[in-house]
Amino acid sequence: MEVLSVSVDSHFVHKMWNDHELVKMVDGGIPFHMVSDQAGNVGRAYGVWDEAQGIELRGCFIIDPDGVIQGMEVLTPPVGRRIAETIRQVQAFQRVRASGGKEATPAGWQPGKPTLQPGPHLVGKVWEVWKPSMEE
Repeated sequence: MEVLSVSVDSHFVHKMWNDHELVKMVDGGIPFHMVSDQAGNVGRAYGVWDEAQGIELRGCFIIDPDGVIQGMEVLTPPVGRRIAETIRQVQAFQRVRASGGKEATPAGWQPGKPTLQPGPHLVGKVWEVWKPSMEE
């Protein structure tokens, strides 16, 4: 798995942000590369470029090894993200891919928890196998 952070900020701004902010939140700074997209080309390609403001919205894209987007989330700048949920989603996509599509992960699925086996036998009976908790 490879993680990249892309923004319209220059690599100098990324370094300052990492050295003066991120290292105070994450021991050693962030463990992935920050990529500068000052021209907004990556943002345009992924549909998160705001032409009027010259910024990219906060987008998270989970892309499989074949280059296919499996999941995406786009948020406006005032709303933060929850990295634990992104990691959970990546793990769920990896589990489904490893099963060759024979398994599905329900909402809130965590590694080590049961998966669903999609098929006609499950129609109308998901509730019998999957009992989500409001706490998850």
